[in-house]
This record gives sequence, C-alpha cells and structure tokens, in this order.
Amino acid sequence: MAAGESNSRSSCLNFSNVGPLGNAPPSNSAHSTPASNGGAAGATGRINRSAGNANPQSGPESGGGAESAVRSTPGAQNSSRQPVGQSAGASVSGATSGAASNMTSSSSSSSTSTASSSADAPAAASLPSSPASVLVYREPVYNWQATKSTVKERFLYSDEVQIGPETVMTTLYTAKKYAVPALEAHCVEFLKKNLRADNAFMLLTQARLFDEPQLASLCLENIDKNTADALAAEGFTDIDLDTLMAVLERDTLGLREVRLFGSAVRWAEAEAQRQQLQPTPENKRRVLGKALSLIRFPLMTIEEFAAGPAQSGILTDREVVSLFLHFTVNPKPHVEFIDRPRCCLRGKECSITRFSQVESRWGYSGTSDRIRFSVNRRIFVVGFGLYGSIHGPTDYQVNIQIIHTDSNTVLGQNDTGFSCDGTASTFRVMFKEPVEILPSVNYIACATLKGPDSHYGTKGMRKVTHEAPATGTKTCFTFCYAAGNNNGTSVEDGQIPDVIFYT
Repeated sequence: MAAGESNSRSSCLNFSNVGPLGNAPPSNSAHSTPASNGGAAGATGRINRSAGNANPQSGPESGGGAESAVRSTPGAQNSSRQPVGQSAGASVSGATSGAASNMTSSSSSSSTSTASSSADAPAAASLPSSPASVLVYREPVYNWQATKSTVKERFLYSDEVQIGPETVMTTLYTAKKYAVPALEAHCVEFLKKNLRADNAFMLLTQARLFDEPQLASLCLENIDKNTADALAAEGFTDIDLDTLMAVLERDTLGLREVRLFGSAVRWAEAEAQRQQLQPTPENKRRVLGKALSLIRFPLMTIEEFAAGPAQSGILTDREVVSLFLHFTVNPKPHVEFIDRPRCCLRGKECSITRFSQVESRWGYSGTSDRIRFSVNRRIFVVGFGLYGSIHGPTDYQVNIQIIHTDSNTVLGQNDTGFSCDGTASTFRVMFKEPVEILPSVNYIACATLKGPDSHYGTKGMRKVTHEAPATGTKTCFTFCYAAGNNNGTSVEDGQIPDVIFYT
C-alpha cells in the first residue's frame, strides 16, 4: 500500500491489475507481516542487528537461533558492510528498526568510537565491548520454504488450510509469491474440484497467469466438452486475447463455427469497451487481431456465412468474395482461413488403407463410387483419402457423403474439391464436421468425382484393423460391396482407399 492510503482498504488482491508474480504488493491483512518475512531478502529494516544484545536462545521465531546470532571474531576490524538479507525467521519485534539504525551509525564512526570516554557508555550500550567484535554476513537462502515438509516449519501459524471460492485466488497468488508449495498445491486442488463450465474460462485465465499447466489443461478439456455453456458464461468476455486464441485454435471444440464466430464478436465488443473504443466493425476487427484468422469460415454452410459473417462488416470485401467463391465453385480457390474440421474428440487422428496395391486407370461418368462398411467400436469419421489423376497435376470436383444404410439418411457430406500432383498418393478430402459411426451398424462411404481418369486400388482387404500405438486399442473395419448406383468400386478394387477418423 502506498504511503498515506487508508488501512481500511480491503486486503484482497485485485488480480485484474497484477502483473507477473512478484510485481504486485502483498496483502495488507493482519497476517501480512509474518508472510512478508517468508522472502529470503529485503527485510533489512526488521532484522535485529544489535550485536551486544544478540540472543542465541531466541527460539524458532528468530529463524535459526544461534546460527544467525552475532559472533565475535578476534583480531578483526568492525565491518562497514551491512547485511542485505536474512532468512525468514528474523525477529520482527518493534525494537529491531532502532537497533538497525544504531548499527548503521556506529559502523560509520567506528574509528573514533574506541576513544570515547566512559561518559559515552550509555549511548554505546548496544555496541560490543571489544572493537574486534563484528557482524557475520549471511547470504540469503533462495526458496528456503521449499525444503520444509510442513506448513508449521515455514513459520506460519498452523498446518490447517481453509480455502473458499472468495479467497482461493488470493491465497494462490500469495503462496506463489512467497514460495509455499504445499499451500499452492492445496489451492490448485481446490480449483480442480470446483471446475465447471461456467467458470472454466476464468480459471483458465488464472491458470495461465500463475503458470499452472495441469489446471490449464483441465480447463481446456472442460471447454472442449461443454463449449456452448462455457462460451455463454459471463466470465468468457473477460478473458485476454491470448487466452481467446488458445481456445479458438483447438481442433476439439464441440460447437458449430458460426456460433464460435458469434462468441468472438461478443468478446470483441467487450474488449473494445475496455479499450474505450466504439464497438464499430473496424474496431472489433482491430481488437480481435490474429484471433479472427482462427475462425474456420470455410466450415460454415453458405447460408450461415451469408446471414452472419458476410454482413458483419468485420471481414473485408476481398475476404467475403473469396469465401463465397470457396462455397460455390470448384475447384476451390485458396482462402486465408483454416478449412480443417474441428473434432469433438480428443486424441490423435487415425486412418486405415484398404488396398495393398495401386493401378491405373479409373474413369468417371457422373455416378458415385461407394463402399459399405461397419466398425467394432464407436468412432468419428472426418474424411476420406482419394486417388488423383494419372495425367499429372489436376484439380477435381468431388462430393463426399456418409449414408446410414438402413434408413438411407445422409449423416454427413461436403461438396468440395482437391488438387492432386499426378502421383499414386492419396489426397485428403474432409467433412465439415465429424460424422459419428456406431459399432455394428452399416454405413456407405460415397464419393462422386468430376475429373480425368485416376489411379485406383487393387488387392483390397475385407477386414482392416487399426491398433493405437499408445493404448493398443483396436478398431476393426469390415467392408462390403454397396449395390445400386455404383461406379464400380468394390472390396477388391476402386476408389475411397482411406478412411480418416478419431476414436
């Protein structure tokens, strides 16, 4: 607290104004004095430096007993160097500041004090009787509290910790500042147990501020699972730009892109107000900065884009035209926004290949290549790998679908395009959203291509198993011929060689 301010001010720390740890003032509460002695240096005004009155029997409250007491060194002159720090157990009695000032003045006049008459004895009562007596300099111990196993050993009042929602962040800040890891662990554990969708963003901000990666990871996982509720919470608009970007760049958010855009606009309005800017489209774009590029506009439907982002004024005219072309023409022109679908599951992307060999050529006449499949466990399909041209670099138009066989319902589709380089490799074509595939249910993978003759696969396998390297979990695909309007693809030969999925 700055000089002249009232002591009636609340002792809670204002985290919206604190900088990096250690730069903010400690609490002004009644317990701040012992806590402030937890630092290893900087308490020079509170150290008992009275050499003649040193008390080696001062006990644990004196922070080291006889080790920190003043000692005599025969044959030595009075040292003019003053101690710059002392361990946390230094005496905090009110008389120590006077003793320190006596020591300061006496050290500067030591050359004349030895010739003083006996009449000066009362004034020098705090000085040693021999000019050879000196203070022993002791280096500060960094993070000494971390070496103690209990809170009691850190000169705090008890080993009992009572933490509530109103005090946990202040306590965590103080525990971090004064290096009390046991208390810090209590705070983090409390936050983990009380993590919910409506406070996930607030706790994520604090976890990033206090460098608590485990808590931050738990917050992000909660946001992945409860994206809509987390974004609707009041605390969402209070986060900083870096935290917003850390969330928007995730592939695991479970929400449609148009709703993510709406939430980002809501945050931009609040941020513009904090910066005392008018909430104009230009200022919203300005405060969003690089976060705007993390909105995956190509994943929206053309209707969603036209009704929302295209009319928001946040995007430039060039960006709007580019995205409209992306939605309506094939091959797709390049856009400056990510077109990779988000997956509502955590984990690594997986894929299987059902052919053992590649041949040429495979022609297209407007009908679809289809293959029926089922799996042994629940997965999410995010795209297919398709073969490209045998004539060199070429662009294809393609419509991909996954159809529920029994009901003939289209569960997911994307009308898009891809470019190939003329090799026998496969090329990724992705759905806009993951498609849930349930175990022991029949589905049809469908791809309708427009373009020149392509490579195709042969020596196909009826059953293909993917085994997760880390866990050993097996996902088994079973393929069957899909009758009907089929361009010729079967289990043995044809298109759709790869299925890309998450487990």
